[in-house]
Amino acid sequence: MRTFLQFTLFMVIALVVILLAIVLGGSGAWYFAWLVGTGMIVLITAAGGALLDAQDEHAAEQARAGAADA
Repeated sequence: MRTFLQFTLFMVIALVVILLAIVLGGSGAWYFAWLVGTGMIVLITAAGGALLDAQDEHAAEQARAGAADA
């Protein structure tokens, strides 16, 4: 059942994309590039935030370990 729901979801997404391509015409490529670029910026920012959080946690663990040794 899950496979069928995924298939249905992807078919709906494909139909929406095809309809948007028909409506937008020649400017569709620009909108596609804008959406992909915006998505990439958001993903890279989220990855950077996760990396910074992991580095802060690692530094805090090292500081606690250093304080326990002293």
